Amino acid sequence: VITRPEMEIGRYHWMYRSSRPHQYHHVPALRGNISPLGIQGCFECCIKCLGGVPYASLVATILCFSGVALFCGCGHVALTGTVSILEQHFSTTASDHALLSEVIQLMQYVIYGIASFFFLYGIILLAEGFYTTSAVKELHGEFKTTACGRCISGMFVFLTYVLGVAWLGVFGFSAVPVFMFYNIWSTCEVIKSLQTNVTVPGDQICVDIRQYGIIPWNAVPGKACGPILENICNTNEFYMSYHLFIVACAGAGATVIALIHFLMILSSNWAYLKDASKMQAYQDIKAKEEQELQDIQSRSKEQLNSYT
Repeated sequence: VITRPEMEIGRYHWMYRSSRPHQYHHVPALRGNISPLGIQGCFECCIKCLGGVPYASLVATILCFSGVALFCGCGHVALTGTVSILEQHFSTTASDHALLSEVIQLMQYVIYGIASFFFLYGIILLAEGFYTTSAVKELHGEFKTTACGRCISGMFVFLTYVLGVAWLGVFGFSAVPVFMFYNIWSTCEVIKSLQTNVTVPGDQICVDIRQYGIIPWNAVPGKACGPILENICNTNEFYMSYHLFIVACAGAGATVIALIHFLMILSSNWAYLKDASKMQAYQDIKAKEEQELQDIQSRSKEQLNSYT
C-alpha cells in the first residue's frame, strides 16, 4: 500500500527530475599547490601578482629616475666646478661674475626642485600604471573604471607631453656647457701638439670666455693663452666639470626618452580604459537582461507549480 506522503514524494521527483539523492563521487588528488578547496598556493599567487605588474611603466620609471638623478647630481657638482674655474682663471674680480654666480646658485636650487618633483611624479605614474593594468586584467570581475579615473589618465597624458617638450629644451641647454668645455679641451690639445713645432708659438692660441656671454667684456683677464690655458685643462676642476657636464647631458637625454616612453604608455592605457568602460556598459546591460530572463523563468515555474 502506497501512503499519501510517498505519493507526494514520487510526484515531486517526477516534476523535478534534477532533485535526486546526493551521490558522492571520488575526487582525484590535485597536483601542484592548489588545495582541494580551491585555495591557490604560493606559486599561483606569485604568478597572479607578477601578471598584474606594469612592466612598461616600471622600465620607464627606472629610466626616468636614473636620468633625473644623473642630470641633477652631476649638473650640481659641475656648476660648482665651473664657478671655481671662472673665479681662479678668467674673472678675478668678484663683481664681474657676481650675476653669473647668482644664476648658477639659482639653477642649483632649481635642480633640487626638479629632483623632488620627478621623484613624486614617477611614483604617481607607476601607480597609475598599476591602476590601469588592474582595470584591464580584472575587467570581468568586480573592478569598475570610473569617469574620474579616465579623466585623470587623460590629464597625465597632457602633463607628460608638456614635461617632455620642456625636457627637450633642458637637453638642448645642457649641451651648451659641453660644447664650451669641448672647445677649451680641443684648444689645449692643439697647444700640446704644437709644442714640437717651433715655428708656431703656442702663446698665440687663446680661449676667450667673454665671447660666450657668461661674463662681461670688461672682466679681467677674460681669456687664457698658451701654457696658462694648458695648465687650466690639466686641473682637476676642469676635468671633473667637463665629464660631469657630459653625464648630465646624457641624463637629460635619458629623461626625454623616459617621458616619451611614459607618453606612449599613458596613451595606450587611456585607450584601454575607454574600451573597458564600453565593455562594462555592455556587460551591465547583458547582466540585466539575463536577470530579467531568470525572473521570467522563475515566475513561469511558479505559475506552472500553482496549476499543477
